[in-house]
Amino acid sequence: MTRTPERQAPPRRLPGRVSLVGAGPGDPDLLTGRAVARLGAAELVLYDGLTSRRALALAPGAAHVSVARRVGRKPLTQDRVIAMMVDAARRGLRVVRLKSGDPGLLGRGGEEAQALVRAGVRVEVVPGLSTALAAPALAGIPVTHRGLSAAVVGVSGHAAEGYGAILDRLTPGSATIVVLMGLGQRTSIARRLRRAGWPAMTPAAIIVDASRARQRVWSGTLGALGRRDGVTGREQPGVIVIGDVVAVRTPLEVFRS
Repeated sequence: MTRTPERQAPPRRLPGRVSLVGAGPGDPDLLTGRAVARLGAAELVLYDGLTSRRALALAPGAAHVSVARRVGRKPLTQDRVIAMMVDAARRGLRVVRLKSGDPGLLGRGGEEAQALVRAGVRVEVVPGLSTALAAPALAGIPVTHRGLSAAVVGVSGHAAEGYGAILDRLTPGSATIVVLMGLGQRTSIARRLRRAGWPAMTPAAIIVDASRARQRVWSGTLGALGRRDGVTGREQPGVIVIGDVVAVRTPLEVFRS
């Protein structure tokens, strides 16, 4: 006689809830209406290191806790961050996990959503404007352009094991490359692309502090990108764009009213 496997009981639903909210590239004016509403109702906000004070000010009734994973500091583990959210949900709190850009693009949003559902936490995702698209746009660089590029490849530049296999297989000039969290690896990235056949004169750009008042843009070539003395600016989070679309960069304004 075949025994029917016992079904596991679903986890007990906790009284609180968690919203995984995309904070966009930095300027809180670029938050979605739903993101603003969730911040306004939040009782606990766990925020990334690049979150602006103006964005946090939209959650005046919440406790603000940094869960930044920045170089030079001992970061909280992903498991610890999830445990903090589960504990808050167990206490019935409305939690916002405020994540730079969009939660689903290099933001571990999928990992957090899965873990929270397994723990019985009610969870939603509030998409945000991805920095991979917003930073080039705000710098006047279209990531696709008729006759130049019809595809975009976005990679994390944090470590070679993340971007190496993708860049090695990419046909030179076949797509616009957008690198997040890769300023410290720009020499390695440039050399890798050169070995793969990308011309040294391929246009390239770096956008630092996208959407903020101190936004800065460097434009040059792939060859110059690979020379540390060819790029000015502080070592800080930024976005690298590589491809012919950089050549059609158009200086733009930001209308504040």
